[in-house]
Amino acid sequence: MDQKEIIRGRPDQAGCTEINPDKILAAGLMSGTSLDGIDAALVLTDGYDVEPYGKPVHVPYDQDFQNLIREGIGRAALYGEPVKDDMTINKLEVVLTDHHQTALQKLMVENKLSWKKLDVIGFHGQTLLHKPEAGWTWQIGKGEQLANRLQIPVVNDFRSRDMSLGGQGAPLAPIYHLALACRRKQRDKSLALLNIGGVTNLTWIPPDRRPEELLAFDTGPGNALLNDWVHKHTGNSFDQDGAISVTGKVDQALLESWMAHDYFTAPPPKSLDRNMFEVPGLDGLSVEDGAATLCAFTVETVKAAEGLCPSIPENWYVCGGGRHNPVIMDMLRKRLLGTVHLIEELGAQGDFIEAEAFAYMAVRKLKDLPISFPGTTGVAEPSPGGVIHYPAC
Repeated sequence: MDQKEIIRGRPDQAGCTEINPDKILAAGLMSGTSLDGIDAALVLTDGYDVEPYGKPVHVPYDQDFQNLIREGIGRAALYGEPVKDDMTINKLEVVLTDHHQTALQKLMVENKLSWKKLDVIGFHGQTLLHKPEAGWTWQIGKGEQLANRLQIPVVNDFRSRDMSLGGQGAPLAPIYHLALACRRKQRDKSLALLNIGGVTNLTWIPPDRRPEELLAFDTGPGNALLNDWVHKHTGNSFDQDGAISVTGKVDQALLESWMAHDYFTAPPPKSLDRNMFEVPGLDGLSVEDGAATLCAFTVETVKAAEGLCPSIPENWYVCGGGRHNPVIMDMLRKRLLGTVHLIEELGAQGDFIEAEAFAYMAVRKLKDLPISFPGTTGVAEPSPGGVIHYPAC
């Protein structure tokens, strides 16, 4: 097979080829369902092998802007599909894009880079609603605006093509998870990467590292319910270092009632909206017991997902904000059959995996390489994704 064939993206080559000398520098931006702020990161990649580059940055949202996003999510829920004429959401989209530009500027300053060094930007935007059962998803963020301001190509709208081809539109990070797994020399019987963000998702990776054999799905809630609970009762954005959760007691009866939801036994691939789950009975608990029970809910959904994998993962690598909560991590180590690690053991930057992933996917879009696969989103065949916005001359 010649190099051109590889670059065009034979699915069994994605993520594990020899290094291509044509690596380029890409920035990735992620504003997740936890609503805490923007992650910005750099990667150097040829669309296959990847190296995190430089120093990533996090730019937190202040409480007022978090509230604006929550308002936008609430307004989006009033519609049966994405709309273009909601003035409140349109204004939010412009301001959101401004915030992302600020995050990019901070990223470039922190790494002492000129804009000329940057080849492409992967811009996820902010998810307002994700409705795979209805065949649509809604992310806001003006890619064209960002491209024209910075005079750099921007790739956004990563999910729509996958959904138009019958996929769930999520999770999309598994192809990047595979690239990270390829950095590990030891071949496990199988391993899993677990991302605990606002929603938790799992990528199961087989020993031969073939992307067409990947399995990925959202397991259940991550930090979103816990963050909302803590914010409601304390005004804080999250449970810092698990300080609230660690003093609480899990309500087992309540936990079992939540786990009766049929989502947890449904076969993958499958994906979730941030606000899919209701947690009746939670308001009857103390702040501490509620936080502990929500931590246990996240972990029990992962335990249920373990049984849906083709084989039990020998090793688990955990990324996302949830790995900072020692209560969640301790529960995972007690409940899962494999060994639980932090993703830093793969040489990765655990708070910035999704930002790096969208930088990586932006380069794959430039090279027309697939980012979603039948086992990751349910799409009919391996599919590229994203829309490229080239700056106006």
